[in-house]
Amino acid sequence: MTPTGPDGRTSKQDFRSQVLAARQQRPAHQRLADDRARTGLVLRLLAEVEPSTIAIYLSTQPHAKRPEPGTIELATALWTLGHRVLAPVLSPTDEGPRHAPDWAWFTGPADLRPGLWGIPEPTGPALGAEALGQADLVLCSGLGGTREGGRLGVGGGWFDRALAHRRPGCPAWLLLNEDELVDELPLEPHDVRVDGIVLPSGFVPCD
Repeated sequence: MTPTGPDGRTSKQDFRSQVLAARQQRPAHQRLADDRARTGLVLRLLAEVEPSTIAIYLSTQPHAKRPEPGTIELATALWTLGHRVLAPVLSPTDEGPRHAPDWAWFTGPADLRPGLWGIPEPTGPALGAEALGQADLVLCSGLGGTREGGRLGVGGGWFDRALAHRRPGCPAWLLLNEDELVDELPLEPHDVRVDGIVLPSGFVPCD
């Protein structure tokens, strides 16, 4: 997956368009199988870890214009196992749009509401962008990644701004489909790198 523009270079816009098109064409049974594989992998990786605080994006519905690796079942499983789970809050405040993700505690799928662009978000009180500093692990979204930790987001820089609030040493893992791990990406200096990539087939530690 290496779209190129007229100058021979891969463009962010072209890469995003190609990934989104591939995600939309992915059969429902494949999406479900991939989601379950990633969920099982994360739970196995954390099986020996004491209950901790994990920040995780909440995925859009499979029929959404921008489908993404599903996380609702994963967030629910982590919460059920005793982890404290933080999830983004993107809806505008009374004062206007948010410029970085806020965070709130995930307390089960029944306590979610449609937020900005239909993205699910917790109904509990927002804790502030700095709440991400409580996390021991961040599971983030994106459209592509490299073995060196490069991450291309969906656009808008939401997670790049969010990850700036991590405490030192807190790893970030990117959830992707198999074909979204690539050799190179059209990255810029503000694109924050991740520490690992979770694929249906396994975990890829990043250098």
